[in-house]
Amino acid sequence: MDMRTFLAWAETSGDLVEIERGVAPHLELAQIMHALDGRPVLFRTLTGFSDWQAVAGICAQRRYFAAALNCVESDLIHRIADGLAHPLPPPLLDAGSCQEVVQAQVDLTRLPIPRYHPDDGGPYVTSGVAVIKDPDWGRNISFHRLMRLDERRLVARIVEGRGTHTALAKTAQPLPVAIAIGCPIHVLLAAATSPPPGVDELGIAHALAATPLVTCQTVELEVPADAELILEGHITHTLTDEGPFPDLTETMDGVRRQPVIEIARVTHRQSPIFHALLPGGMEHKSLMGMPREPTIFAAVEQVCRCTGVYITPGGASWLHAVVQIEKQHDEDGRRAVWAAFQGHTSLKHVVVVDTDVNIYDPADVEWAIATRFQADRNLIVLKDEPGSSLDPSAMHALGQKTRTAKMGLDATAPLDVSRRDYERVKYAPMDPGRYGLKIVGQDVYIACNMDDSSVL
Repeated sequence: MDMRTFLAWAETSGDLVEIERGVAPHLELAQIMHALDGRPVLFRTLTGFSDWQAVAGICAQRRYFAAALNCVESDLIHRIADGLAHPLPPPLLDAGSCQEVVQAQVDLTRLPIPRYHPDDGGPYVTSGVAVIKDPDWGRNISFHRLMRLDERRLVARIVEGRGTHTALAKTAQPLPVAIAIGCPIHVLLAAATSPPPGVDELGIAHALAATPLVTCQTVELEVPADAELILEGHITHTLTDEGPFPDLTETMDGVRRQPVIEIARVTHRQSPIFHALLPGGMEHKSLMGMPREPTIFAAVEQVCRCTGVYITPGGASWLHAVVQIEKQHDEDGRRAVWAAFQGHTSLKHVVVVDTDVNIYDPADVEWAIATRFQADRNLIVLKDEPGSSLDPSAMHALGQKTRTAKMGLDATAPLDVSRRDYERVKYAPMDPGRYGLKIVGQDVYIACNMDDSSVL
C-alpha cells in the first residue's frame, strides 16, 4: 500500500492523529512529533506552505509494518528475510503519480523541509530515499540525511565505504541521483536493508509488496511511482560542511565535509504530503533496527535453533539485541552470542533467552537475566572489536574503523534436571467477569453492577 492508503488504514484503526491548526516546519513540527512519538500524525496545515501537508510516525511501530505488508507482526522477520533472499524485478510504468506536478522552477525553499533542533546545521530532509546506479553493480537505493543549502543545493551525509560513496568514487563526473520522499512503507523498509552489492533494494521492495516504478525526467533513474515527491539531480564531488544534526542515538552528530547535491527537477503528487522523520525517534529506530534482525536470525540459526530476534529501542535500535533460542545443547547460549555479533557487526550488547521469555518485554528479559544469568560463567566480553560509529562511548580515530568492547549475556536456563527451578510458577486462568469485574486496558479493573462504578 502507498502512504495514502496506509493513512486511510490508520484513520480506520484509530491510530492516526490529525492536527488541523497551522504548524510551522521550523522547530514546531519536530516538537509535536516528539510529543506524539510512536503514533502516525498527519499535519493538515503547514504555516507558510499552503499547498502542503506533512506526515510523521508511519513506521514508528512494528504493527504498522505488519499492516502495510498484510501480515502478523511475528511474520515480519521472515517476510524481510524472504525479500532479501528472493528480490523481484519491479514493473516500469509509463507515468506515475509522483510526477503529477512539475515545478516550473527549482526552489527547495518552497518545500516544507523541517528544522528539527535549534542546533541543526540547517533544514533537513530525513526520509529521502536516494536512487543511484553504480557503474559496476547497478541500481542502489539508500537513506541519506540531506541538509538544504539554498534554492537548488543540498549537502548529503554519505557514509564512507557504503554503496553511494563507492559509486561516486568510481566516476570523475557528478553521479546522477533521484531522491524519493513520501515512499510506501515497504520501500522505506527495503531502502534500510544492506544486501550484498548487485542486489537491487527496489527488487526487495517489490518482493515485499507491489512496487511500480517510473523513469525520471532529467536523469536515467527509476523511482517509486507512488512516492509523494521526487528530487532529480547529481551528486557532485564538491564538498561543504554538513551538520550538526541529531543521530540515531539521540546525541548530536558533528560537522563533516560532505558532497553537495545539485537539484535540476522537482516533481510531486497533487496535494502533496511531506514525510518528516524525527531523528532519534521511534520511526528512525524501527527503520534502522528491523532490517538487521533477519541477518542476526540467519547467523544464529547456523549454530542453534533460533526462534526470535529483537533489536531494542533502548539500545538505539542498533547496538542492543535480544535473541531467543530453543536450547538443545549446553553451549547453545554462548554459540548464539558469538553468532549474533557476526550477524550484525555493529551490535554491542546481546542477551540470549529461552522460548518462555517475551523478547519484546524488557521486564521479562530483565527477569531472565536476574534468574538465569551468572556473570562468572555466563558472560562473554570481547575487547577491541570493530564497532559502530554511532556509539559516542566507542574509540573513534579519523580515517579508522571505530573500536569498542562487546558483551554477551547467556540468560538461558540449564538443560539438566535443575531446569524446573528456573521456570515460572503458573496460575490457573480466571475470568474477572465472574466477580463483577471488567478489564479496562491491560491491568485496570472496574467494578460492574455497583452504584459508584469505582475503580478497584
